[in-house]
Amino acid sequence: MHDDHGRLSNFIGIMRDITDRKQADEKLHLAASVFTHAREGILITSADGKIIDVNETFTRITGYSREEALGKNPHILNSGRHDPDFYAAMWRDLVRDGHWYGEIWNRRKNGEIFAMMQTISAVRDAQGNTRQYVALFSDVTPLKEHEKQLEHIAHYDALTNLPNRVLLADRLHQAMAQAQRRGTPLATAYLDLDGFKTINDTFGHDAGDQLLMAVATRMKDVLREGDTLARLGGDEFVAVLLDLPDIQSSVPMLARLLDAAAHPVRIDKRDARVSASIGVAFYPQTEEVDADQLLRQADQAMYRAKLAGKNRYHIFDAEEDRSVRGHHEDLERIRGALNDNELLLHYQPKVNMRTGAIIGAEALVRWHHPQKGLLPPSVFLPVIENHPLASELGEWVIDSALAQVARWRRAGLDIPVSVNVGAHQLQQPEFVERLRGLLAAHPEIAPRHLELEVLETSALEDLAHACRVMEACAATGVAFALDDFGTGYSSLTYLKRLPVAQLKIDQSFVRDMLEDPDDMAILKGVLGLAVAFRRQVVAEGVETVAHGTKLLQLGCELAQGYGIARPMPAGDFVGWSASWRPDPAWQASPDMHGIGAMHGRQGELPFSAPPATAPAHS
Repeated sequence: MHDDHGRLSNFIGIMRDITDRKQADEKLHLAASVFTHAREGILITSADGKIIDVNETFTRITGYSREEALGKNPHILNSGRHDPDFYAAMWRDLVRDGHWYGEIWNRRKNGEIFAMMQTISAVRDAQGNTRQYVALFSDVTPLKEHEKQLEHIAHYDALTNLPNRVLLADRLHQAMAQAQRRGTPLATAYLDLDGFKTINDTFGHDAGDQLLMAVATRMKDVLREGDTLARLGGDEFVAVLLDLPDIQSSVPMLARLLDAAAHPVRIDKRDARVSASIGVAFYPQTEEVDADQLLRQADQAMYRAKLAGKNRYHIFDAEEDRSVRGHHEDLERIRGALNDNELLLHYQPKVNMRTGAIIGAEALVRWHHPQKGLLPPSVFLPVIENHPLASELGEWVIDSALAQVARWRRAGLDIPVSVNVGAHQLQQPEFVERLRGLLAAHPEIAPRHLELEVLETSALEDLAHACRVMEACAATGVAFALDDFGTGYSSLTYLKRLPVAQLKIDQSFVRDMLEDPDDMAILKGVLGLAVAFRRQVVAEGVETVAHGTKLLQLGCELAQGYGIARPMPAGDFVGWSASWRPDPAWQASPDMHGIGAMHGRQGELPFSAPPATAPAHS
């Protein structure tokens, strides 16, 4: 400032604090920089939805320039993939919460559809009124495509591009639910290519892959839209046939699948040919089944088609399956009974009716069932016929019987025991060796104390093998008896060749001989054969004194049956033997130099127990 004379007198300085303005400028500059350089697309609209600004990334992602976008509605990006409800829900969230986040499919300027993750926020003034909307978004199309590739790999077979096991399971569940809703059956067809291994071995694995791709394409082409053909792996496929009017209507479709699989494939100028075996299971069924069970049923039926000759289909039979499953469960229960010591032996005496001598005992297996009580062999032995379990049980019977003979000897009772041997056990190549092992486990018991009974029909299934086994057993001191003699079809030549020491007359002839002349004639014939071939005879089924008397009159002294004693626990046998006396009528019968006493009236030959596969004696 100057005085009146114009001289400089003092200074006045004015300062203004512009920190806030500078910071605001910096913020604006920063915001502008972020807006310009952000890798996300930014879109700002007015409250009524008109675009008022976009950034460069918006232009790069959408293809629309800033000038083209300003004043427009964001609907210019609409792809048509979302319905009106989608946008209505978006605006409800914006109004209620002030923001929305999610995935949305839009369309670029060039028409290309792309996916983006987008956040929309409402910008409000001090009074809470919305002034603008700001949307930030990023292009996730590459990520979506990668996800799609991974999903395809997870759900489709890499070679044939058919659905794999995972996707098949999902589609089968959906198909079953649809079948329930619509009340229409569906068919699950399990296909296995016949001869595919030969193609691989002959042409090589690359050629095998070519064949699989060609066959898969053909089979898929013969199915209807909506049906599913999946590859489980290797040369196994599954077709799910939907909306069948009835079960029968699946037959033409199955025939087309067979034809498609059997059509030759040209590989390296040569024709490669396979066929298909198909197992079919239908849904719904009378019993509730799930998808896994349905596939197992079709798989099981496919193997039946293989066994029946291949290049065909076989329809799963629920009744047959229940029978098979029931038989398997019965087998496992019997195996459990053997392992859990629920099986035991009862013994039926064999005697000389005239002298009263006890010449042996037949071991008869019983099952002490935890719930059903004592079960006779007729209830469970037929279940294991021709099954390896029959041999296991047979060996257990022999081992248990030998152990019982040892206990009886220590108690003062010295008698042989007879054990039945089933056809399956007798036919085992190692039968003789295993028998020797069982005898060796009981060194205190002489082999002559064991007799093996074999059914006449079992021995004659393979006569040469039976003869070799019997001769080998005889060499060890174990003799054979032919059980239920007269019920089979043996000729005199067979009887001559079989090295058996004893014939056991079937109880059916003995029981009815007093009333049936034919049974009496058979009985006399058997006794005559025994004399001719010098075989000892034991009559089974002696139920009354009259039966025994008649047998003695015919010259047969050796017998067993209810008229003598019922089968009894081993612990009761010693007491019974001490009190046993033959009927006076038998003792008074004249001595006919009995056939039954041939080769030693005391029955020096051992006797046997019921064969595991034979009809059980009572």
